[in-house]
Amino acid sequence: MSALPAAHAAPGAPGATPVPAGTPGTSATPATPATPAHQIRAAHTGTTVTVYQAYSPALGLPAARDGRFPPAWKRERMTWIKPSFLWMMYRCGWATKAAQETVLAVEITRAGFDRALAGACLSHYAPRVHADRDAWKESVRSTYARVQWDPERDPHLNPLPYRSLQLGLSGPLSRAYADEWTVSIRDVTPLAREIHGLLRSGDTGAARALLPVETPYPAGPLPHLGA
Repeated sequence: MSALPAAHAAPGAPGATPVPAGTPGTSATPATPATPAHQIRAAHTGTTVTVYQAYSPALGLPAARDGRFPPAWKRERMTWIKPSFLWMMYRCGWATKAAQETVLAVEITRAGFDRALAGACLSHYAPRVHADRDAWKESVRSTYARVQWDPERDPHLNPLPYRSLQLGLSGPLSRAYADEWTVSIRDVTPLAREIHGLLRSGDTGAARALLPVETPYPAGPLPHLGA
């Protein structure tokens, strides 16, 4: 079997003013020690939420050009979406890793995102969430969405003491993501490269000013996901 495209592979506030992802401006206020260990932070409006994926130019450029995923995008495979821009930068190495040279900001409906969250299960067994391992295994067998909580990243891609959501979609949810939930797709590779260049030159302040604004997403309690 051939390797999955990078973005398909599993990865290692209410009342907030909506700001489209990729819009230059003041980045979200740095999290404090009171930041929940498991919290969804994202660029979102009243009806949409922005997630990130990275692909080879052969897939990413047509998707950005047409505003939809091309037929070559494998809808039968699990695809992982990431609301955190900086976690995406960690995953793709600022768009330098093979088959991850094109970074996409995918704006999807909140209705679709919320549906996936409501029906998702953790990708790993968690004693404080699952009654036992058999209960976890059953949840994996019966759902089409997986959640992983991985350390959030600072602009220099160092791990932070709280987690960022990675949401995996398969089967009907993967198809719905590509063909029903997607509102727009934008190529934010130039933004990623600009921010990376500023960081490499030592101008962290200017780099922070260009980061997409991400605020707590009003998903409500998600006890089945440990949040």
